[in-house]
Amino acid sequence: MDNLNWDPALSKLLSALEANRAAIPSCTDEDFNYLSELLQSKELNALVHVYNKILRNLKDDKFCPILSNAMEINVEVLNLLSAKTHVNDDIKELFQTLQKPHVQALLISHDTVAQKDYYPRLPDVPMEIDEDEETVKIVQLVKSDEPLSGSGVEPIMGATIKTDEQSGKIVIARVMHGGAADRSGLIHVGDEIQEVNGISVEGKTPNDVLKILQHSEGTITFKIIPADSKNILRESKVRVRAHFSYKASEDPETPCTEAGLDFEKGDVLHIVCQDDAHWWQARKEGDRNMRAGLIPSRALQEHRITVQRQRREKRDENEDESLTENEDFDREHIPTYEEVTKLYPRPGLYRPVVLIGPPGVGRNELKRRLVATDPEKYRSPVPFTSRPPKPGEIDGKEYNFVSREQMEADIGAGRFIEHGEYKGNLYGTSAESVTSLVEAGYLCLLSPHYQALKMLRTPQLKPYILYVQPPSFEVLKETRNATKARSTFDETNSRAFNDDELKDMLRSAARIEYLYSHIFDETIVNADLATAFEHLLVAIHKLESEPLWVPASWV
Repeated sequence: MDNLNWDPALSKLLSALEANRAAIPSCTDEDFNYLSELLQSKELNALVHVYNKILRNLKDDKFCPILSNAMEINVEVLNLLSAKTHVNDDIKELFQTLQKPHVQALLISHDTVAQKDYYPRLPDVPMEIDEDEETVKIVQLVKSDEPLSGSGVEPIMGATIKTDEQSGKIVIARVMHGGAADRSGLIHVGDEIQEVNGISVEGKTPNDVLKILQHSEGTITFKIIPADSKNILRESKVRVRAHFSYKASEDPETPCTEAGLDFEKGDVLHIVCQDDAHWWQARKEGDRNMRAGLIPSRALQEHRITVQRQRREKRDENEDESLTENEDFDREHIPTYEEVTKLYPRPGLYRPVVLIGPPGVGRNELKRRLVATDPEKYRSPVPFTSRPPKPGEIDGKEYNFVSREQMEADIGAGRFIEHGEYKGNLYGTSAESVTSLVEAGYLCLLSPHYQALKMLRTPQLKPYILYVQPPSFEVLKETRNATKARSTFDETNSRAFNDDELKDMLRSAARIEYLYSHIFDETIVNADLATAFEHLLVAIHKLESEPLWVPASWV
């Protein structure tokens, strides 16, 4: 490149780099060549040239657009290209690009700025102001398609209004994050609205104000008395996983249906404002729409769920009589939102995979198939038992054989994630055996009783919980008979599942989902074993390669 085209600042920087190269011992030839080529590149010099030109124009107050009809020219170009798209692919690509909504929106925005349509047309401020009168400000906002409603509290230009109970005045009740009012920085909670487009709102209701707005076009002018203490919105960084689904249009208590945010169970939400005790403002994580919506707060949703459960128990007092004491305790937990953050995969340190599901659903077969794909990677902890070893059994292989007294002491000390008694002998899996496999670099596989989740779901283990769900009764019966599946309820495994056992499996699945579905990371429906196994492999790959949402306390 001709040195005459170099930017002087970059040229000096390159000269200084060459002169001081010997004084930088850590600078390798590769590093030096990279910096030298970068400083001499046409692209960097062009960018600096453009930057300097813009800066000079700004300083000289002469920065102005070359034209103000870019969209009109775009239409003319499209007309010329339309007859030549068959000539070559470049013309065809340009023709398609210039028609894209984002490109056309950019050109329209350019013309709007070039024509200075954005300047507010404010009324002249009176020269004589009575010092006894309250401070008044004039705010102008461009009317958009942001929601308008006819309820008692109205969303206007990204804010909601209400009638103040004490003064009877129309005031700003809430400013929605990302809305027009928020972006303007001129409207705050508690501001009193006096006029809209020159029409006094004294004695009017929020619905009356709404009608004025609905019949207004373009720029809307508000005459406002600022609140004594402005509530400046500060966006929080809290992310939560929703443990329930929500649809604003079906919520009779929402302050504004159109301002509500719908979400599904499992969605991650960015809570941007928690100032209101009953209604938070949130966006779906990753949603490019920067305008927030209203969702019920944790306190409000917990109250609702409590009321629902009380009504349910009154309808059928015997519904959950079969729940154990531990399950009854778990039922008292009210899942609403759980604060989460991203956990990145850790090379050589796998999160244990926990397969949860009703007995007989096929968890152990899925685990067996996964281990068979790579026995040196996938391991399950060796369980403990108080029974004596059978002929051929090796201590530490099939079981860790310990005395009953030792097991009872370890159980009492909380060292087992699950334990039980069968035919007079104790069995269990220790937490230490899981930890040792993880620290040794294995991907630990577990298929415990669902109540073990209380012991497993800790910041220390960070388990990935996969729920293996049975299909409907008809599909369950058909697929098990077709594959000649043997009943896991029969110790000899010599017969097929009967209808009662399949129904018990579904009842157990419903109980597990009722108690723990809010903490499942993934659900695999085991209608077809091959398909379920493929789903398991995909889930394992995601666990190993992608950052995933976990409870914030884990990171």
